[in-house]
Order: sequence, then structure tokens, then C-alpha cells
Amino acid sequence: MNNIPTDSIKEIAEQIDCGFRAYIHKTTLALLFIPDEDNIVDVDFDFWSEELEQLENNHSDYIEVNKWSSSEVFKSMQEFSELVSDAKHQNRLFDALRKNKPFREFNFVIDHSGDLRQEWFDFKKKWQMDFVAKRLNSL
Repeated sequence: MNNIPTDSIKEIAEQIDCGFRAYIHKTTLALLFIPDEDNIVDVDFDFWSEELEQLENNHSDYIEVNKWSSSEVFKSMQEFSELVSDAKHQNRLFDALRKNKPFREFNFVIDHSGDLRQEWFDFKKKWQMDFVAKRLNSL
């Protein structure tokens, strides 16, 4: 699936990041999103009845774009930390990644690092889009 438009890759990455499951039609490349019960609490699936019915009736026509794993996200945080030019911030990020709850600690450092916060969001967005593009290209 090499001919997926960039806008679709971006939308898939954003929806997955927001806690949705993403599906792409094998021939039309139409996108379908449904809430991921594991990531969204108190979902009213009645709101998603059309999407669920479409998926149920045509399941073999769709491919699910799987979400990134925790270890893959951890690697992205390591990659970002390596790119940080300010030694003080870089050391704080690496220290956070070595702590007991690295995701929480990393986010704490990011949230209290001024401009670094936006740099992380920009990096994360690009990383997620690259991740989705690679997944789709491997199908």
C-alpha cells in the first residue's frame, strides 16, 4: 500500500494517538475509525454504529493499522532525547527514561521544559506519521 496520500497517513496517526482503531479499505483506501475500548472509557458505541456495521459486513475488505507498542514509543523518546542539543535538558530526559516510570517522568520533564515541549510534539507527530507510513508500506 505505497500510494496512500499523506493526508490519510496524518489522519490515521492522529486518530490512533487519540485512542481510535484505524482501518483502511484495501482497494478504495477509504478510512474507518472506531474507538478502541482499551483506550477510551465510557464509549457510546451507538454513535459509531455505521462504522461498526460497515466493518462487520465487509471485514475482509479492510486492513487494521495497528497501534505502536509501548517499546516503540519508548524508542521514540530515546531518539528525541538524543537529538536535544541543550545538554541540561538532554541529561534530564535520559535520567527520566532510566527511572521507574519512564513515560510519566519523560512527560514531566517535557511539560516543564519550555520550548522543548513543542519540539517534542513536532517530533512525535512526524515519528507517528513515519510509523504509520512504514506499517502501510509493509502491507
